[in-house]
Amino acid sequence: MSSPHPEPKDTPLAVSRVDECVWELPRQGAMRVPGRVFASPELLEEVRHDPCLEQVRNVACLPGIVGWSLAMPDVHWGYGFPIGGVAAFDPEEGGVISPGGVGFDINCGVRLLHVRGVEPDRVLEQRTELAKRLAGAVPAGVGLGGALRLSPAELDEVSRRGARWAVERGLGRAEDLERSEEGGCAAWADPGPVSDDARTRGASQVGTLGSGNHFLECQVVAEVLDASAADALGIAEGDLTVLIHTGSRGFGHQVCDDFLDLMVQASRDYGIELPDRQLCAAPFHSPEGQDYFAAMGAAMNFAFANRQVITHRVREVLAALFGADADAEVVYDVCHNIAKLEEHEVGGERRRLVVHRKGATRAFGPGHPLLPEAYRDLGQPVLVPGDMGRYSYLLLGAAGAEARAFGSCCHGAGRRLSRNRARKAARGRDVREELAHRGIALEAAGRRTVDEEIPEAYKDVADVVGVVERAGLARIVARLEPFAVVKG
Repeated sequence: MSSPHPEPKDTPLAVSRVDECVWELPRQGAMRVPGRVFASPELLEEVRHDPCLEQVRNVACLPGIVGWSLAMPDVHWGYGFPIGGVAAFDPEEGGVISPGGVGFDINCGVRLLHVRGVEPDRVLEQRTELAKRLAGAVPAGVGLGGALRLSPAELDEVSRRGARWAVERGLGRAEDLERSEEGGCAAWADPGPVSDDARTRGASQVGTLGSGNHFLECQVVAEVLDASAADALGIAEGDLTVLIHTGSRGFGHQVCDDFLDLMVQASRDYGIELPDRQLCAAPFHSPEGQDYFAAMGAAMNFAFANRQVITHRVREVLAALFGADADAEVVYDVCHNIAKLEEHEVGGERRRLVVHRKGATRAFGPGHPLLPEAYRDLGQPVLVPGDMGRYSYLLLGAAGAEARAFGSCCHGAGRRLSRNRARKAARGRDVREELAHRGIALEAAGRRTVDEEIPEAYKDVADVVGVVERAGLARIVARLEPFAVVKG
């Protein structure tokens, strides 16, 4: 669970400018590597007094870290690591794995669907009804379960097989897996270390959205900014898309909670000095590190299966409302809140590293062997949601991302207001009506989440993706604008 947001620092941390979009926190004290922040001057100024930069510095103190402790332009304060934090650890040099570097909502990822077989004008005319039907088909809200009730054996299969489990049961197609990070399955996952509490919480939550910033959003491709890339992806202005943003629900939250307790003791046992207790960790190759890696993989697979089942429900709603020809193809499914073993070049040699992306997205560039064949020449699709009142972006990973950020970029707009401050700003307002004036139909489980998710609670995602493009981490392909939103 998250702690109350600390008070802003009176004196901002010293930073030096590396280039147009990169700022460095120099090594000092127990830091093993420098910190680096990707930001424009304006975005940096917003967080100069925020504790998130102190968190960037704290992460740089962990054993086995290589390169830099990184922060993306959507950075904001989180549990242990900042949200928008990226760090890589060499397990052969005592490198650690840390639940705080992954987060509570393990594999809280994003899946983009491309709607076909129905005229966009017809869908836009029915936006209110579409939002209602999607809300009915995909339960949203705190702790809410869905139509699927999994037995312990079925939950273990979900934990091992991820989205494949759903596809094998008719809740998707083989090509959905081809266009998902890791093929929709973390191959190293093992439900053995997962607690009974996590299994109980997850048993009814496959195919559900959850609450907070999770959403199901119908969008129109409002602007194409890279025509050749959009053409290769089959995307054109005026097309319709659906963005699914959700993760491992109570299952992943409980996995994190359980291992935080274990890792505090492990940090003591292995003599790891922590600048912040929330950064508790264990050497990757230790029994505790391997158990967490296996359980985190199980939660990743739960999230993959969750987004796959929601994809199936979206297809059912489209067909029921607009006819059998109406369909939705998966463009891509990306993860954030994960730690993975990947090969990266450090100091002129290839090394196998444990890359933590906490509120950050993988962004491999063209030619990377882990990309699906359909996208290998383009680079990995990167999906960056904004807020429910403005826009989101489709990008492609750039060649520079690997050398500069371990193949990573931002994952969203990043919060500007805490949830408490957002609720205060929304007091006395009818946010649903405000969105309706913008042509956006909203369905939500309750007012609290809507108030916490007001558009001004977030940075302008156009500013954020502008930084990652100028920094050479990804290139912008298209801007997507919402017309129907389902919130928890």
